[in-house]
Order: sequence, then structure tokens, then C-alpha cells
Amino acid sequence: MDSIDEPLLSRNGLAARQLAVSLLDHEEETRLPRLRDFAEELGVGNGTVQAAFQLLEEAGAIETVARGHLGTFLVRADRSVLWRLSGLGTLLAAMPLPYSRRYEGLATGLRGAFEQARAPFAVTFMRGAHARVAALLDGKVDLVVLSRFAADRLMAEHPLSLVADLGPATYVGAHGLLVRQGVDLDAAGVRIAVDRSSEDLELLTRRTFAGRTDVRWVEASYMQLWDLFARGEVDASVANLDEVRRHEGEGVDVLPLGDEVSRELALRNSRAAIVGRADASSALRAVRRSLDLTLVTTMQDEVVRGERLPSY
Repeated sequence: MDSIDEPLLSRNGLAARQLAVSLLDHEEETRLPRLRDFAEELGVGNGTVQAAFQLLEEAGAIETVARGHLGTFLVRADRSVLWRLSGLGTLLAAMPLPYSRRYEGLATGLRGAFEQARAPFAVTFMRGAHARVAALLDGKVDLVVLSRFAADRLMAEHPLSLVADLGPATYVGAHGLLVRQGVDLDAAGVRIAVDRSSEDLELLTRRTFAGRTDVRWVEASYMQLWDLFARGEVDASVANLDEVRRHEGEGVDVLPLGDEVSRELALRNSRAAIVGRADASSALRAVRRSLDLTLVTTMQDEVVRGERLPSY
């Protein structure tokens, strides 16, 4: 066991762990709450809080200075040490499969923002917004990445909260209607591929073909879509155009989505939303204010343009 950690197993040490979590929410060169305020927050005595501060200072996590009637200030904080001593562990985010450069850039940007905030961070990949939200509600992950459209629908149904909306074209660039070359879309029996694991794509596809009772629906993963087109097993679908660009010239025409409703939905589907539980984990609460979300989009843009290698 690390010699720094040994004192933190004592009664005062347990208070020091709680205090470390609280101090992660304070910036350097800011005045700290009074000792009795910390004592009330942690549910311990003033002496225990004093001892906890001493342990954290001895561990090199913080440095404080008393400035008379102005109070006590946090003059230095090593967030990586505070995080380790807090016992918060690693923050885990669930994202869609990184099949496009845009998703790779999003994962890269999230990792960069959490690293800048000195918080241990990892990402896992899951197909389907419902699967990611189920993992969040079960406490298996701390954050999920969804389209803003899916996030709005799921937040209305579950105890979730919006951590950030990263803006247009951060989730997908655009959606389009794919049609196998030579297919007459007005003909009866046209086979339409729909991915029910993706709430966004399913709704856009059904809105695009609303009122058509003469089409045949083919359930398929978007990961299978191009193989199905190549084998002539489907005639049309709605897809993320980030993926389409990799398959240009493969016997499929790309058409714009038709009506204003589809375009409005596609716009909301293009925005990446970061969502957490309404009763956010201690780890997420500790890092949330320190996250620079502009770094996420900056790094994502660099990956999309080919100026940065994906790293996640």
C-alpha cells in the first residue's frame, strides 16, 4: 500500500477522502468555506476537518493559507492527487460505435477535456441510445452521448439531466435518403431498411416514408446497410452521411430528406448531447464545473479535418 494512502484509512482519513471530493469543486486562489461549514457538510467535528486538511496537505494534494479576516484560501490544488485520494475512481462514458471520423473526434475531445480537468476517464461503446441509457440508469456508466433529439425524449421518461449540448454537427454531419440505383421509389413493394436500435434513424426513416402503406420494412443494423444494398436485399433507407462518404460510387444515390419536419428532426439529431443521471455520481459532480467543453468540439473538428489523430 502506498505510504501516502495509509493515514487515509483512519477516522480522520475517511474525512480527508470526503474533503478531497469537496475540494475538487474549488478553484485555486479562491476563498474556502469556514471550517464549521465543512464540518456540517461532512457530518463530522471541526477538529476532524482540521486533521483532514492536514492529511491532504501532507499528501501534497493542496496548500492553503490564512489571510486574516478574509478567510482561508486554496492557493494550490493538485487535482490528480485529490482525485486519487478521494477514491472516486474512473469516470466512464458510453458512446455510439466509432464508425465515423466525427465519432472518433468526439471520443478524442471528451478524453482531452477530462484529462485537462485531471479526472481519470474512459469510454465504452454501445449501439443504441436505449442501451446506453439503461447502462447509465443501472450505474454502470457515469455519462452517455446521444443525439439531442434522443436525449430530449429519454429525459422526459427517465431521471436524467443534460450535462451539455455540444452544438450542430457534433453528433452527425447530416442525414440523407439512400436509394439503390435503378429503383423507382414510387413503386409498390419498395424495401426500406430501418434500424430499430437507433431511435433517431428509425423516426427519420418512418417520417420520410409517412403515409406509404405499400412499402416493405426490413429490419437491419446500420452496420449491415451497405452489404444489404450490395446484395440487392434493400432498396432505400435513411442514413448518417458521415458513413455514406466512405461508400460513394457503390451503386447508391443520395437524395436530400424531403419535408420540413424531417429537416428539423435531422438538425436536432446532428447535435451531440452529454447526459448524466439526475442524481449525478460523486465523480461527475466533482469534475463537472472544471470541464472545458469547447475543447471537446475543437479537438473533434481537428480529427474530422485530419489535423489530429484520434486518441481515445
